[in-house]
Amino acid sequence: MGIGQGARPTARHLAWLGAVSAVWVVLLALAPSATWCAMPLLFAGLHTLPARIAVPVVAGLTALVVASQMRVSQGTLNPNMVLAPPAIAAVATAVLVHLQRQAARQRVLIDDLVRTRRDLAATERRTGILTERQRLSTEIHDTLAQGLSSQQMLLQAAERIWRADPDTARGHIRDAAEITSRSLAEARRFVHDLAPADLAERTLAEALSTLADRESGAGLTVVFRLDGTPGPLPERVEAALLRIAQGALANAREHAAATRAALTLTCLDDQISLDIADNGRGFDPDVPPVPEAGRARGHGLSAMRIRARQSGGALTVESTPGEGTVVSAAIPLTIDAPRETAP
Repeated sequence: MGIGQGARPTARHLAWLGAVSAVWVVLLALAPSATWCAMPLLFAGLHTLPARIAVPVVAGLTALVVASQMRVSQGTLNPNMVLAPPAIAAVATAVLVHLQRQAARQRVLIDDLVRTRRDLAATERRTGILTERQRLSTEIHDTLAQGLSSQQMLLQAAERIWRADPDTARGHIRDAAEITSRSLAEARRFVHDLAPADLAERTLAEALSTLADRESGAGLTVVFRLDGTPGPLPERVEAALLRIAQGALANAREHAAATRAALTLTCLDDQISLDIADNGRGFDPDVPPVPEAGRARGHGLSAMRIRARQSGGALTVESTPGEGTVVSAAIPLTIDAPRETAP
């Protein structure tokens, strides 16, 4: 019967230890051979009592053992009767006290480890939530928000020329309807966490060519060039490059007032890069963008940088006011992109 090391002894344990000790003292008075019971009592006291109490109790038990041995000794006093019990008690006490202190330190370390793991798990959950929020905001910006923006521009253009040129206005409405269909397909795939709709049955080069044809018109001409032969690419890399192209073309149309843009996909043995160049008004990359009236913009470039970085690459922007803009995304093919990258 005993309690865990380091725990505070209860009245029940103290009563049990006192009763056993009293019985042993009576047995020792009646039969000195009961000294062998001192060792179990010694361990029980050291295990049950705090060190400041256990040490005096052990000293008392040792003194009783020595006194009993001397009482029954005959002839010359044997020094072993006086020296051996204190030596054994001292060694046992030192070992057990040392073990108790080590156990206490281990309990502290275990508590710290459990607390650290709990904090780490909470941090990972927060990081996961923030990463997912960032992914959602980037996906919404690159798909639904851009589609809605294009629809708004086409419908506003149709409204302005409805009386003067109804055929062109109807064409704008048809284009807006097509964008609505594509946005709906993107939203459905987005809900199911699938790749972009343009990549469902096409290669990256084919998807970029389709994107260039689709974005051409209404004052902007987009051409696509392929340099090299693209090999098999991870879906996340293809999705990232396609989204970057969509974002850059949206910026060229909505903010740069560009009339021409070029998509260039360059395939090397260890790298694939995509350049989007336009002849728009340009800007100073070192100056933070100023939101347009009635619009909260400025998320496009940061979203593109995030996509390139998550794919293991980098994005650079070269632009000068009045001289156009070149957005370049380079992704190495010798390393694996992070698993958490979402299309």
